[in-house]
Amino acid sequence: MLLDVLAQASAAVSGTSSRLEKVRRIADCLAAADTDEVALVVSYLAGELRQRRTGIGYAALRDLPAPAEVPSLGVSEVDATFAEIAQVAGAGSQRRRQELLSSLWARATGDEQRLLAGLITGELRQGALDGVMVDAVIKASGLPAAEIRRAIMVAGAIAPVASAAVGVDGDASVLDQFRLEVARPLRPMLASPAPDIAEALSKIAGPAALEWKLDGIRVQVHRSGDTIRVFTRTLDEVTDRLPEVVEAVRALPVTSIVLDGEVIALDDAERPRPFQVTASRVGSRTDVDRLRATVPLRAFFFDVLHHDGRDLLAAPGQERWSVLSATLPDDLVVPRLVTADPGEAADFFADAVRRGHEGVVVKSLTAPYDAGRRGAAWIKVKPRHTLDLVVLAVEWGHGRRTGLLSNLHLGARDPRTGEFVMLGKTFKGLTDQLLRWQTERLLELETHRDRWTVHVRPELVVEIAFDGVQTSSRYPGGMALRFARVLRYREDKTAEEADTVDTVREIHAGARSEGSQRS
Repeated sequence: MLLDVLAQASAAVSGTSSRLEKVRRIADCLAAADTDEVALVVSYLAGELRQRRTGIGYAALRDLPAPAEVPSLGVSEVDATFAEIAQVAGAGSQRRRQELLSSLWARATGDEQRLLAGLITGELRQGALDGVMVDAVIKASGLPAAEIRRAIMVAGAIAPVASAAVGVDGDASVLDQFRLEVARPLRPMLASPAPDIAEALSKIAGPAALEWKLDGIRVQVHRSGDTIRVFTRTLDEVTDRLPEVVEAVRALPVTSIVLDGEVIALDDAERPRPFQVTASRVGSRTDVDRLRATVPLRAFFFDVLHHDGRDLLAAPGQERWSVLSATLPDDLVVPRLVTADPGEAADFFADAVRRGHEGVVVKSLTAPYDAGRRGAAWIKVKPRHTLDLVVLAVEWGHGRRTGLLSNLHLGARDPRTGEFVMLGKTFKGLTDQLLRWQTERLLELETHRDRWTVHVRPELVVEIAFDGVQTSSRYPGGMALRFARVLRYREDKTAEEADTVDTVREIHAGARSEGSQRS
């Protein structure tokens, strides 16, 4: 497949806000791709190079050759060049990378150069998010949506499923190869937010399960015999960093199991320590034994996806939790209450908050484990308004903050376009330590700057507390956060997992409704 075809599809996807049109354009591009290039097309339209690190920075994109007039580059040829660039090392490596890049650039048309620049810098923002890409794979393959989604769930990625499914003339048996495999992580099921317990219960017919929402790090633990592997929610392996978890799961009376849960640092009173303490411990790759002595971690599991040869993904929640409770000791299971009584639920919520936890997750008793999706089967409730937003830019500080990046520009994701809608700015809640950290981290994500502001790639997620959402003509979305302040950074989340502008609009609409009732 010519790179030009992909570049034209990318431009078309960027140029429309219609989700259906994005899906159609991507599906057409997938259907036109050579079989062995489908996975590459998925990656490129998602804005990612197959090679995570190429050693190419912004400076390398200056003074490159002018565009070619006639398309000649193939997608596989481009991938091979980037693979060669990524492997360059040693003396003269920078010069060699530049030579390879210049040779590639000279053969690329203007549209292809824009695509390549976006892939290299990570700034190919065109709205081809996971949900759009999954729908495009379904459309291009003609296979049942449920089967495609199941395959992607257990594969943990879209590209291999697309590669297998596109161009098989309706043969769904090609998806049989994608099964839950112990030791291979799968995408975690996610929860949607609700403002209060009453609304969360109203979304689930009949009794629901309420669980403590812990302020820890999500983990997925796989055991096969004596082999145990631990993964984060982003599917990164952290087994060597969490010996407590490995030991706890090794002690279970099972041969094979896959567990979903959280690890958290607690103090002597069994209250959660600050999230940064847990995150720092999980993120540390060295001195694990010493850190374990000073910052021990506790594991709490809330789901089981496989148990001794039996896959449980399709089983209803109540059945999975029965297996969990029968297999794990009580101190490894997150506290849970099953009720349809709003009063009991409110008391359970209040008790969780009193103990220092974030709130609760309200769960359907009948829903299967729908990995990778944020539906209505799991609903999170917190005692205050919080949103996970994306940093779009940041302003230099003044006074004692001179020389530090301080005032954050905050955005929510628009699920239809893939772009980010700015909701305001804040410099509140930042400690000196956090200011220094965010200055270093955000400069790594810089795309350009003016006199006061550094603009960054929209990748860093920050959890923001706020008192409400008000109407504002200052920002394109017509809304602004009231009294926004930083709670913490969420490097365990991707920008695609940040809250959407639809969630903000719901909060805004609720505030307006309450205001009219009070008046």
